[in-house]
Amino acid sequence: MFCDFAHKSKNLYNHANYLVRSEFIKNDKWLRYSEMDKILKADLEFDDYKQMPTAQSAQQTLRLLEKDWKSFFAAIKDRSKNKDKYLGRPKLPKYKPKDGKHILILTNQNVKLKGDSLVFPKTFKGFTLRPQFVSKDNFISFQQVRFIPGYNSFTVELVYNIEVPNAALPDNGRYLSVDIGLDNLATVVNNVGLKPIVINGKGLKSMNKYYNKQISHYREVAKRINGRDYTSRMDRLTCKRNHKIDDYMHKASKFLIDYAVVNNFNTIVIGNNKEWKQESSMSKRVNQSFVGIPHMRFIQMVQYKAQTAGLNVILTEESYTSGTSFLDNEEPIKANYNKVRRVKRGLFVSNNGTKINADVNGAYQIMKKVFPNVTSDGIQGVALHPVRVSVA
Repeated sequence: MFCDFAHKSKNLYNHANYLVRSEFIKNDKWLRYSEMDKILKADLEFDDYKQMPTAQSAQQTLRLLEKDWKSFFAAIKDRSKNKDKYLGRPKLPKYKPKDGKHILILTNQNVKLKGDSLVFPKTFKGFTLRPQFVSKDNFISFQQVRFIPGYNSFTVELVYNIEVPNAALPDNGRYLSVDIGLDNLATVVNNVGLKPIVINGKGLKSMNKYYNKQISHYREVAKRINGRDYTSRMDRLTCKRNHKIDDYMHKASKFLIDYAVVNNFNTIVIGNNKEWKQESSMSKRVNQSFVGIPHMRFIQMVQYKAQTAGLNVILTEESYTSGTSFLDNEEPIKANYNKVRRVKRGLFVSNNGTKINADVNGAYQIMKKVFPNVTSDGIQGVALHPVRVSVA
């Protein structure tokens, strides 16, 4: 049932994309959502629109295509001003594979929340779900269900509204700063003299290393035996790895927010490297681990959880933070950069010989990028040996 509807969603997406691409290539015109909806709804030769389980689900598929085209035009416009950000010219939204599937979305117009259950249309043959969000104290309303197809399975996403604070808490002068890494998933420092903490990332790194090794092995076997690049076993392994990483990221982000709330920190500063996914000057093996761990996913989790708690989250680029000295009150700029002071892995030595954990120093310099007046007074005694915590 779900495979059939997801396949029909793919057919509608490709049909609509053909119309949009043709209009754009031939007439240099962008066929917008409202026009697509009218054309496909009235199409008697190809009934992809009418094959969808509901008219609203067909419209949601068209809206996803509209979003893809908006992203394409936004990228074209941005590239004309910032060519250095792109590896090449953005390409037109592609067609989905002929035998593939596409996201299926059902809105609250068709899926009804009755009591503590979601009741689906008759075409779903009595299918129901019992979501956990109805028991949340801040739950307001249900919005939609998304069926996201995988290789041999579906992920079901439930979208709902919750009540959040109208505004973030006012600045109380108490700040956290976070340096993202590998062995140390997040090094967290503060400006009030509390001992820095490190959220352990070694488990994620080990998990990712094992996954890469297993996938490489099974891909080689599959290619040699039946000429395939991907198998059901590889899909199960990928799903298991993704679920484990997602679970750890959720626990780590929740720990960070709870820590901020308990200690009355209203602002969290996070160092964000925009080229994490592009390249790295690290070794090939280290780079593979770094790119394979979704650091941006962790940041996004922190952002939306902070919003529900009324906390402020500030993202800042982290250039020159690893080679400038917080204990010497240096600004994190190129003129002060001297990575020789990072004498070995995990250890940074200031100009007067004071030792500090290297990631702690980097996290403080990230804070200094946003709050330049932050000083090292009272920091020396707590910054050499941060507390390591595991959240699994």
